[in-house]
Amino acid sequence: MLKKLLLLTTCSLLIVACAQSPTGRRQVMLFNTAELDKMGAQTFETMKAETPISKDRRTNEYVQCVAGALLKVTPQEFMGNTWEIVVFDSDQVNAFALPGGKIGVYTGLLKVAENQNQLAAVVGHEIAHVMAGHSNERLSTNQFIQTAMTLGDAAMKAYNVQYQQQLMTAFGLGAQVGVALPFSRAHESEADIIGLDLMAKAGFEPRQAVNLWQNMAALGGGGTPQILSTHPLPENRITALRDNMPQAMKTYNERKATGALPNCKA
Repeated sequence: MLKKLLLLTTCSLLIVACAQSPTGRRQVMLFNTAELDKMGAQTFETMKAETPISKDRRTNEYVQCVAGALLKVTPQEFMGNTWEIVVFDSDQVNAFALPGGKIGVYTGLLKVAENQNQLAAVVGHEIAHVMAGHSNERLSTNQFIQTAMTLGDAAMKAYNVQYQQQLMTAFGLGAQVGVALPFSRAHESEADIIGLDLMAKAGFEPRQAVNLWQNMAALGGGGTPQILSTHPLPENRITALRDNMPQAMKTYNERKATGALPNCKA
């Protein structure tokens, strides 16, 4: 009965909200763009209120230069947006992009991304999350899991299933490991590849993406098994980048031949 309910729920979602990512991966999208843009804007305003913003002119110009070059080669629906780019004065080694045209870069990242190309690898990766609708997909996946668990709980109660609480706990863990976490890893891997293409089109040296993630790996930490991690292991994402490097270098060399390469000064 539970399997039938889950199958029915899955089929219903696929019928009403099936989409395709830029790499051709099937997606379930339950939320509209306006909703996500509003959520992104609200989240960004909260972050600006809670985190110091860098006032350093040269740092801001540098980040704006890199992000601007990447945004110029995004699809038209994103290129036409008025993007707000903010540098947060924080030691966090991170950056993000939100629906609604919001990009945040932490100054801590600039200590790890050693040049414009490595910074472009990170910012391109974050822009790729927005291009691929990963926020929508993640929210939709969570909605699906909640719906499936509600249906499963109702079915067990209706059929007087023994050990109901234990079964629901096991189902919740199975959904997290089998659905939510792999989706997140799929998002990260997909964003790496889309971001690699973006930086190549914009004229940033794609091979520096590998150097960037090597720098990230050198920061230490980790040890979490990949099956329980929301991100691919550094060596796995580096392998995937190298697998896609020939096409990225072809794109980059075509851009380089025009002489139109970015020159963003750190």
